[in-house]
Amino acid sequence: MPTPRPQDNPKSQDPAALLRRMFDAAVASAQPALCVPPHLPRAPRGRVVVIGAGKASAAMAQAVEAHWQGPLEGLVVTRYGYAAPCRHIEIVEAAHPVPDEAGLRAAQRMLELVRGLGPDDLVLCLISGGGSALLPLPLPGLELADEQALNRELLRCGAGIGEMNCVRRHLSGIKGGRLAAACHPARVLTLAISDVPGDDPVDIASGPTVGDPSSCADALDIVRRHGVQLAPAALELLRSGQGESVKPGDPRLARAEFRMVAAPRLALQAAAEVAREAGYAVHLLGDALEGEAREVGKLMAGMAQYVARHGEPFAAPCVLLSGGETTVTVRGKGRGGRNVEFLLALGLALRGEPGVWALAGDTDGVDGAEDIAGALLRPDTLERARAAGIRAADSLDDNDGHGFFSALGDSVLTGPTMTNVNDFRAILVQGRAATRS
Repeated sequence: MPTPRPQDNPKSQDPAALLRRMFDAAVASAQPALCVPPHLPRAPRGRVVVIGAGKASAAMAQAVEAHWQGPLEGLVVTRYGYAAPCRHIEIVEAAHPVPDEAGLRAAQRMLELVRGLGPDDLVLCLISGGGSALLPLPLPGLELADEQALNRELLRCGAGIGEMNCVRRHLSGIKGGRLAAACHPARVLTLAISDVPGDDPVDIASGPTVGDPSSCADALDIVRRHGVQLAPAALELLRSGQGESVKPGDPRLARAEFRMVAAPRLALQAAAEVAREAGYAVHLLGDALEGEAREVGKLMAGMAQYVARHGEPFAAPCVLLSGGETTVTVRGKGRGGRNVEFLLALGLALRGEPGVWALAGDTDGVDGAEDIAGALLRPDTLERARAAGIRAADSLDDNDGHGFFSALGDSVLTGPTMTNVNDFRAILVQGRAATRS
């Protein structure tokens, strides 16, 4: 692992600017223009149909068109504001995180587009985070309103992303391997940008092109444990097993291949290199951290304080870097989201610890339902908030991290990043000796 260069002096670095450069490097490393082209296959003898869903899918489609030799056609669906111009692949925009009619129509058209293909044809499927909401297709007996209500319930209840997607797969007509099954007997190559802890293909956009080992019984258990309110018809689909997904080994998936082209670990490594060049040691704590955002914040605060005060388990100055996807059990009526909730809890536990800064954000530029990527926590954040008449504890109780950091001018705004490799969390610890010098 590269070590900080002697000529680099962390004391001369602006912590806020360095953290933002690290975040930007993480996002840049997962741009589809860089990570998609190396994985494109040879042209088949038959047709090439490009389909896909997710916040990065339009940019992925654009990268395919820029490097593909020969005819192609297709349809991908992305979040409103995330479209990228393409000549041959139609780009549809739809709602996220709660699906809408545009997403439903896109899912229906996508299935029609791949039906009737032959063994000489190739389906190139471009999948990224956000695809679960962008491809709504309720099973028979359910309506779009039922899927919308389900998404709201899952976002509210504090379930992990794997649990959320397990439920979604068993109430969908396109997720859980069903899209790949519809393509049979054509070859299916899925190129995916991961946004989930552990990079499990079945959880990226709820696995529309991979076999699902989970069951309706698993989904029903999740619903019961988290108190998710389901429509009666949805509950019956799970109880009866009629919502069962396509399983690994299904012959319709025999020609389906899955390739990961970008993942959180690679993005964190890109950010780490920026910090090392600035003279900081970097400690990667993992790319799959999960749990309640406020609890993860408290845990990280304890670690950062011990580093700052005692130089253990790591010597300051250093950066503690992590990824993954935390959850929020919604109790208040604030603006969210999980990254700013993490920062609020971190700040309250740190209590203005000198020399500790942090940035947390979603690499897709959207934390929760807001077009705000995340925020920056400074050593004087709580003090500035009190001066402005804002109590951080009240904001946390109301799940209002965005309201808190926006009022202080510390929101991180990126606009659509055209990619999504999950959450980014960086805690920069200068150490007390550095802050006194």
